[in-house]
Amino acid sequence: MKIYAIVGAGGFGRELMPVATEMVSAINQNDKAKVVFVVEGAVEEKNINGYEVISDDDFFELNNEEKFFNIAIGNSEARERIAKKFIDLGITPFSIMSHNSLIMDNNDIDLGSVFCPFTTVTSNAKIGKFFQGNIYSYVAHDCVIGDYVTFAPGAKCNGNVFIDDHAYIGTGAIIKQGKSGAPLRIGKKAIVGMGAVVTKDVPDGITVIGNPAKPLTKKS
Repeated sequence: MKIYAIVGAGGFGRELMPVATEMVSAINQNDKAKVVFVVEGAVEEKNINGYEVISDDDFFELNNEEKFFNIAIGNSEARERIAKKFIDLGITPFSIMSHNSLIMDNNDIDLGSVFCPFTTVTSNAKIGKFFQGNIYSYVAHDCVIGDYVTFAPGAKCNGNVFIDDHAYIGTGAIIKQGKSGAPLRIGKKAIVGMGAVVTKDVPDGITVIGNPAKPLTKKS
Protein backbone atom coordinates (compact mmCIF):
# COMPACT_ATOMS: atom_id res chain seq x y z
CA MET A 1 0.00 0.00 0.00
CA LYS A 2 1.25 3.42 -0.93
CA ILE A 3 0.05 6.20 1.36
CA TYR A 4 0.08 9.88 0.45
CA ALA A 5 -0.21 12.51 3.17
CA ILE A 6 -1.68 15.97 2.77
CA VAL A 7 -0.22 17.74 5.80
CA GLY A 8 -2.77 20.28 6.96
CA ALA A 9 -6.55 19.85 7.00
CA GLY A 10 -7.59 23.50 6.95
CA GLY A 11 -9.22 25.34 4.07
CA PHE A 12 -6.37 24.92 1.61
CA GLY A 13 -5.95 21.27 2.55
CA ARG A 14 -9.63 20.61 1.91
CA GLU A 15 -9.37 22.34 -1.47
CA LEU A 16 -6.26 20.40 -2.39
CA MET A 17 -7.40 16.94 -1.29
CA PRO A 18 -9.69 16.20 -4.29
CA VAL A 19 -6.94 17.30 -6.68
CA ALA A 20 -4.40 15.07 -4.95
CA THR A 21 -6.80 12.13 -4.82
CA GLU A 22 -7.54 12.33 -8.54
CA MET A 23 -3.84 12.52 -9.37
CA VAL A 24 -2.85 9.67 -7.06
CA SER A 25 -5.58 7.46 -8.53
CA ALA A 26 -4.38 8.22 -12.05
CA ILE A 27 -0.74 7.32 -11.37
CA ASN A 28 -1.47 4.22 -9.26
CA GLN A 29 -4.03 2.45 -11.41
CA ASN A 30 -2.56 -0.98 -10.74
CA ASP A 31 -1.33 -0.37 -7.20
CA LYS A 32 -3.11 0.08 -3.90
CA ALA A 33 -2.85 3.68 -2.74
CA LYS A 34 -4.75 6.11 -0.54
CA VAL A 35 -4.55 9.75 0.47
CA VAL A 36 -5.02 10.92 4.05
CA PHE A 37 -4.93 14.16 5.95
CA VAL A 38 -2.08 14.41 8.45
CA VAL A 39 -2.12 16.96 11.26
CA GLU A 40 0.49 17.84 13.82
CA GLY A 41 -0.43 16.90 17.38
CA ALA A 42 -3.78 15.62 18.59
CA VAL A 43 -6.48 14.71 16.07
CA GLU A 44 -9.76 16.51 16.79
CA GLU A 45 -11.71 15.08 13.82
CA LYS A 46 -10.95 11.60 12.47
CA ASN A 47 -12.75 12.24 9.19
CA ILE A 48 -12.99 15.43 7.12
CA ASN A 49 -15.00 15.50 3.89
CA GLY A 50 -14.85 11.71 3.78
CA TYR A 51 -11.06 11.48 4.15
CA GLU A 52 -9.24 9.89 7.08
CA VAL A 53 -7.32 12.21 9.41
CA ILE A 54 -4.33 10.94 11.38
CA SER A 55 -1.63 12.54 13.50
CA ASP A 56 1.89 13.01 12.20
CA ASP A 57 3.21 10.57 14.81
CA ASP A 58 0.74 7.89 13.67
CA PHE A 59 1.74 8.53 10.06
CA PHE A 60 5.42 8.14 10.90
CA GLU A 61 4.72 4.80 12.59
CA LEU A 62 2.83 3.27 9.65
CA ASN A 63 4.64 0.32 8.13
CA ASN A 64 3.54 0.96 4.57
CA GLU A 65 5.96 0.09 1.84
CA GLU A 66 6.04 3.63 0.49
CA LYS A 67 5.03 6.94 2.08
CA PHE A 68 4.75 10.33 0.39
CA PHE A 69 3.77 13.81 1.52
CA ASN A 70 2.89 17.33 0.50
CA ILE A 71 2.02 20.33 2.66
CA ALA A 72 -1.21 22.31 2.41
CA ILE A 73 -0.20 25.13 4.74
CA GLY A 74 0.12 28.72 3.57
CA ASN A 75 2.79 29.78 6.07
CA SER A 76 6.04 29.20 4.20
CA GLU A 77 8.22 28.90 7.29
CA ALA A 78 5.92 26.18 8.62
CA ARG A 79 6.18 24.42 5.25
CA GLU A 80 9.97 24.48 5.46
CA ARG A 81 9.97 23.14 9.03
CA ILE A 82 7.53 20.34 8.24
CA ALA A 83 9.29 19.41 5.00
CA LYS A 84 12.63 19.05 6.76
CA LYS A 85 11.07 16.89 9.47
CA PHE A 86 9.38 14.53 7.02
CA ILE A 87 12.36 14.28 4.67
CA ASP A 88 14.72 13.59 7.57
CA LEU A 89 12.46 10.63 8.45
CA GLY A 90 12.82 9.25 4.93
CA ILE A 91 9.39 10.27 3.62
CA THR A 92 9.30 11.30 -0.04
CA PRO A 93 7.82 14.62 -1.21
CA PHE A 94 5.39 14.45 -4.10
CA SER A 95 4.12 17.27 -6.29
CA ILE A 96 0.42 17.86 -6.89
CA MET A 97 -0.88 19.07 -10.23
CA SER A 98 -4.49 19.49 -11.26
CA HIS A 99 -5.48 17.77 -14.49
CA ASN A 100 -6.36 21.18 -15.95
CA SER A 101 -3.11 22.89 -15.04
CA LEU A 102 -0.88 23.73 -17.99
CA ILE A 103 2.86 23.19 -17.70
CA MET A 104 4.60 23.94 -20.99
CA ASP A 105 8.14 23.02 -22.09
CA ASN A 106 11.66 23.24 -20.68
CA ASN A 107 10.67 24.05 -17.11
CA ASP A 108 12.63 22.94 -14.04
CA ILE A 109 10.23 22.34 -11.15
CA ASP A 110 11.47 21.01 -7.80
CA LEU A 111 9.72 18.50 -5.56
CA GLY A 112 6.71 19.29 -3.41
CA SER A 113 5.14 21.86 -5.71
CA VAL A 114 1.39 22.45 -5.83
CA PHE A 115 -0.47 23.54 -8.96
CA CYS A 116 -4.15 24.09 -8.28
CA PRO A 117 -6.83 24.11 -11.01
CA PHE A 118 -6.27 26.50 -13.92
CA THR A 119 -2.66 27.32 -13.06
CA THR A 120 -0.07 27.82 -15.80
CA VAL A 121 3.70 27.69 -16.14
CA THR A 122 4.83 28.66 -19.63
CA SER A 123 8.40 27.96 -20.77
CA ASN A 124 11.95 27.97 -19.38
CA ALA A 125 10.96 28.73 -15.80
CA LYS A 126 12.75 27.41 -12.73
CA ILE A 127 10.62 26.81 -9.62
CA GLY A 128 11.98 25.80 -6.23
CA LYS A 129 10.87 23.44 -3.49
CA PHE A 130 7.33 23.39 -2.13
CA PHE A 131 5.99 26.16 -4.34
CA GLN A 132 2.26 26.78 -3.98
CA GLY A 133 0.39 28.02 -7.04
CA ASN A 134 -3.22 28.65 -6.11
CA ILE A 135 -6.15 28.69 -8.53
CA TYR A 136 -5.71 30.77 -11.73
CA SER A 137 -2.14 31.85 -10.89
CA TYR A 138 0.63 31.73 -13.47
CA VAL A 139 4.39 31.88 -13.95
CA ALA A 140 5.61 33.07 -17.35
CA HIS A 141 8.78 32.41 -19.33
CA ASP A 142 12.31 32.72 -17.93
CA CYS A 143 11.21 33.30 -14.34
CA VAL A 144 13.21 31.97 -11.41
CA ILE A 145 11.13 31.21 -8.32
CA GLY A 146 12.86 30.31 -5.04
CA ASP A 147 11.92 27.78 -2.38
CA TYR A 148 8.69 27.94 -0.35
CA VAL A 149 7.16 30.72 -2.45
CA THR A 150 3.40 31.20 -2.33
CA PHE A 151 1.16 32.47 -5.14
CA ALA A 152 -2.35 33.32 -3.96
CA PRO A 153 -5.33 32.94 -6.34
CA GLY A 154 -4.94 34.84 -9.59
CA ALA A 155 -1.34 35.98 -8.95
CA LYS A 156 0.33 36.84 -12.25
CA CYS A 157 4.09 36.72 -12.71
CA ASN A 158 5.18 37.85 -16.16
CA GLY A 159 8.46 36.88 -17.81
CA ASN A 160 12.02 37.50 -16.62
CA VAL A 161 11.21 37.83 -12.92
CA PHE A 162 13.27 36.55 -9.99
CA ILE A 163 11.38 35.78 -6.77
CA ASP A 164 13.46 34.85 -3.74
CA ASP A 165 12.68 32.25 -1.05
CA HIS A 166 9.57 32.57 1.14
CA ALA A 167 8.06 35.45 -0.84
CA TYR A 168 4.27 35.77 -0.91
CA ILE A 169 2.41 37.06 -3.97
CA GLY A 170 -1.12 38.10 -3.04
CA THR A 171 -4.45 37.47 -4.72
CA GLY A 172 -4.74 39.19 -8.09
CA ALA A 173 -1.28 40.76 -7.89
CA ILE A 174 0.56 41.44 -11.14
CA ILE A 175 4.35 41.47 -11.50
CA LYS A 176 5.57 43.39 -14.54
CA GLN A 177 7.85 41.64 -16.99
CA GLY A 178 11.56 42.13 -16.41
CA LYS A 179 14.34 42.16 -18.98
CA SER A 180 16.54 39.35 -20.19
CA GLY A 181 19.71 39.53 -18.12
CA ALA A 182 18.14 42.12 -15.78
CA PRO A 183 15.08 40.47 -14.21
CA LEU A 184 12.66 42.32 -11.99
CA ARG A 185 13.39 41.06 -8.46
CA ILE A 186 11.13 40.24 -5.52
CA GLY A 187 13.20 39.84 -2.36
CA LYS A 188 13.36 37.11 0.23
CA LYS A 189 10.27 37.05 2.51
CA ALA A 190 8.79 39.99 0.62
CA ILE A 191 5.00 40.32 0.45
CA VAL A 192 3.16 41.62 -2.60
CA GLY A 193 -0.28 42.70 -1.43
CA MET A 194 -3.63 41.77 -2.93
CA GLY A 195 -4.16 43.44 -6.30
CA ALA A 196 -0.77 45.18 -6.29
CA VAL A 197 0.93 45.98 -9.59
CA VAL A 198 4.68 45.59 -9.21
CA THR A 199 6.77 47.65 -11.64
CA LYS A 200 10.03 47.90 -9.65
CA ASP A 201 12.24 45.64 -7.55
CA VAL A 202 10.95 44.79 -4.06
CA PRO A 203 13.64 44.50 -1.34
CA ASP A 204 13.89 41.60 1.10
CA GLY A 205 11.19 41.54 3.77
CA ILE A 206 9.22 44.48 2.42
CA THR A 207 5.44 44.55 1.92
CA VAL A 208 4.20 46.47 -1.12
CA ILE A 209 0.64 47.46 -2.00
CA GLY A 210 -1.21 49.48 -4.60
CA ASN A 211 -0.89 50.38 -8.29
CA PRO A 212 1.93 51.00 -8.84
CA ALA A 213 3.09 49.00 -5.83
CA LYS A 214 4.78 50.98 -3.06
CA PRO A 215 6.08 49.98 0.37
CA LEU A 216 3.44 49.75 3.06
CA THR A 217 4.04 52.38 5.72
CA LYS A 218 2.46 52.39 9.16
CA LYS A 219 0.68 55.55 10.25
CA SER A 220 1.98 57.00 13.49
